[in-house]
Amino acid sequence: MTTPMNGYRMLAVLGAALAFAACEKNAVQVLPNDPLLSARIKFFNFGVSAPGVNFYADATKMTAIQSGTGSEATTGVAYGGVGNGGAYAQLAPGSHALTGRIAAATDKDLAIATVNATIADDKLYSFYMSGIYNTTTKTSDGFVVEDPIPTTIDYSTAYVRFVNAISNASPLTLFATIRNAVDTTKIDTISVNAAVAYKSAGGFTTLTGGIYNLFARYTDSTTNKVSRTAVTFLGGRVYTIGARGDITVATGGNAPALDNTANR
Repeated sequence: MTTPMNGYRMLAVLGAALAFAACEKNAVQVLPNDPLLSARIKFFNFGVSAPGVNFYADATKMTAIQSGTGSEATTGVAYGGVGNGGAYAQLAPGSHALTGRIAAATDKDLAIATVNATIADDKLYSFYMSGIYNTTTKTSDGFVVEDPIPTTIDYSTAYVRFVNAISNASPLTLFATIRNAVDTTKIDTISVNAAVAYKSAGGFTTLTGGIYNLFARYTDSTTNKVSRTAVTFLGGRVYTIGARGDITVATGGNAPALDNTANR
């Protein structure tokens, strides 16, 4: 038989246990405060006829697309697309195997492009899956370039550079044209970069903010190999113009094209 005193003691113990449980349930959570990784990288699928891919750094998935049901979509980053909506992803400095892996259910996670790269502390990079996809070997080309964003930004001008991701093209020179602000009957033509070879990037050139027509040519030619009209460059922004496609194709989705992606 339980005495009144023992009953009080049991109630006290039970109350203490409930209070302890309540404290545990409502305890202040300690959020992770690890520092952000210092390097940054973005991913481009410029492999002509390549399937949609997810990009990886070693075994870590860096890009993926969510389906309407909340699961991972099997589309991945399609040809001509940029992973993570064009945003940079964090990456630890060091040596990494960067891969583009098939996102579809068939051949799921098969690596079709691999680039081994050393990523430096506090720098930005872009990984391009490029070339023409080989349907027999299920492989594509790839390369990595550094994105040396200017440290001092003049907000009255835009900063533009050119990357050549067309594997069967000779070195290309990118030009930009804009209507002369003083004499509107004239068109000013500006060389954005000297000739840029495949898997290479030119330096950043300053352009007055405005709407430009772009075209790229071989150094010994006056013929446009690829062009794009009405490209807006805003002052204080940094842009990369990437050439992709098959230089031997005149029309259609695999024809040469110029991609405009903001770095900043």
